[in-house]
Amino acid sequence: MDKPKSTDEYISSFPKATQILLQEVRETIKNAAPKANESISYGMPAYKLNGKALVYFAGYKNHIGFYATPTGHAEFTEELAKYKQGKGSVQFHINEPMPLDLITKIVKFRISEVLKK
Repeated sequence: MDKPKSTDEYISSFPKATQILLQEVRETIKNAAPKANESISYGMPAYKLNGKALVYFAGYKNHIGFYATPTGHAEFTEELAKYKQGKGSVQFHINEPMPLDLITKIVKFRISEVLKK
């Protein structure tokens, strides 16, 4: 597939069950950050506030990747400990409920960081 031009196009490229999870994550981010601009960056849905990156997410075969830049992950080390992580990323397995409350907390934390700068 060519690089998606919108988040809708991105989400629609996945199997139906994954689309539902991606849409849940998307709505959670949009509800937590209603003033954020949604776009596609690095080939995945991205959210920016005042031109600064807040969070990104991406779908994969077995998980949803969530990227809150290093600070968003460092602040929630304990809550994220049960998930597989990489540098600046966390994987939420598609066979488990999405931690939407945690995603909300991370997005709101990132908003507070961006607004402080």
